[in-house]
Amino acid sequence: MRKLVTLAAGAAAALLLAACGSGTPSGGSAAAPARDLNVFAAASLTASFTELKSQFEADNPGVTVKLNFGGSSDLAQQIVNGAPADVFAAASDATMKTVTDAGAAAGAPTVFATNVLQIATRPGNPKGIASFADLARPDLKVVVCAPQVPCGATAAKIEQATGVALSPVSEEPDVKSALGKVTSGDADAGLVFVTDVNSAGSTVQGVTFPEAQKAVTNYPIAVMKSAPQADLAARFQALVTGDAGKKALQAVGFGTK
Repeated sequence: MRKLVTLAAGAAAALLLAACGSGTPSGGSAAAPARDLNVFAAASLTASFTELKSQFEADNPGVTVKLNFGGSSDLAQQIVNGAPADVFAAASDATMKTVTDAGAAAGAPTVFATNVLQIATRPGNPKGIASFADLARPDLKVVVCAPQVPCGATAAKIEQATGVALSPVSEEPDVKSALGKVTSGDADAGLVFVTDVNSAGSTVQGVTFPEAQKAVTNYPIAVMKSAPQADLAARFQALVTGDAGKKALQAVGFGTK
């Protein structure tokens, strides 16, 4: 009988230990639930938002920030058509207006950065491009962004302000595509944002022109009304508009508010 009692006590102790081992350690906390945050952002924000993604994930265990970069006008249309975005960061007030007019934003957008265009050439600037007017030279192959995209709309404003008419060989869907035409050698020059030139490093050379200041572009950000992760979206927006966001944006050439 004593042997049976001893065996029963041992079995009970083993079950208790197993139960303790499978639970949360004393004084600890349960693992954070896995959650995805969908951020739709203009292609020109790639470098800065990729950095902020890493910081946000480190500060919010269990959260994966899924970045969807593209032309702002395309992203805005995706959101209006029901894409599950938590946050939208656009490269112009006009593209953000598409979203707010559709009632898709949870509140008024916040302008968090500004940008200007710069001429991107191949390293060494072999064609000797020195001004915006030079882009109208017949010997140059120039690429711009499509007119519905912020970088294309900005270029059109500068053309109108200066009276210089360009004849691009192609109109690209976003700044990354325009820059790619230059780095591949398919174009002699491209009109992209200064931040894209900076992010490209030694693969291109930037040519600044004063007329760019005639069309400074605002970058607004907003949490979406139907955001699946509204609390995380608000936190991500706070990161972008706060000191850490400003530091990441300024590092690649953005002006900040």
